[in-house]
Amino acid sequence: MKVDQNELRPRRGIYLLPNLLTTLCLFGGFYAIIAAIDGNFERASIAIFVAMIFDGLDGRVARLTGTETIFGKEFDSLADMVAFGVAPAVVCYQWGVARIAEYGAAWGRFGWIAAFFFAAATAMRLARFNARSASQDKRYFEGLPSPSGAAVVAAFIGLAFKYEASGLLGFDVTGLPGLILAFVITVLVAILMVSRFPYRSFKDRAAGERVRYSKFLLVPLVIALIAIDPPVVLFVLFSGFALSGPIGWTWLKIRKRPRVTSGSGENG
Repeated sequence: MKVDQNELRPRRGIYLLPNLLTTLCLFGGFYAIIAAIDGNFERASIAIFVAMIFDGLDGRVARLTGTETIFGKEFDSLADMVAFGVAPAVVCYQWGVARIAEYGAAWGRFGWIAAFFFAAATAMRLARFNARSASQDKRYFEGLPSPSGAAVVAAFIGLAFKYEASGLLGFDVTGLPGLILAFVITVLVAILMVSRFPYRSFKDRAAGERVRYSKFLLVPLVIALIAIDPPVVLFVLFSGFALSGPIGWTWLKIRKRPRVTSGSGENG
């Protein structure tokens, strides 16, 4: 049966539901910026995670309802740039640069350069994804996805804001070491986003696919853990996912390395 190539192309036009979800993702990023400017970093971090929820829904709704369009794809990328590129960078800047600048002008410059580097890396990550989306293996992302990178930064800022007074395990997250750590994490996450490390996309899992009951129980378990201490648990979860790329890549390289057996060689 011959398939019309025009049917495989994204439709032109605008569909309400998926683009409404994308707009809510954009609003989450916009609100995070406003909240950070007002000094409410807890709300700013929450807004980024809310934007992640809507970003995860818009694409799935579009695929399930057959309402994928060229406009929706471009709109989604622009919304992602604001919500997961500019917003985390501004939140990190507003929270840390003024404080780290107290320790010297050089530290202040390091802070805003780190924040800009994150925003620039997000733009490059999204541009590369759009350019290679047609030929890329749908099971994996090339480089850390920008929502996950934003989640690491937002979770750390939320964690630092929560434990600002008492500290975290006796560590002052608002002192110079904590501020340096925050910007180093921001830079490292940015590098992972533009890296070539493979990350599971989980897009090969169909919505109606059957799963084992034991695996399904992980969902309420994760939700319960997040409810206990959201900043800590979210930071651990997304940091673990961020590290899974280089760790998995290294593990595959070690497994593919040829083994040297005793007695081998020219004189063996």
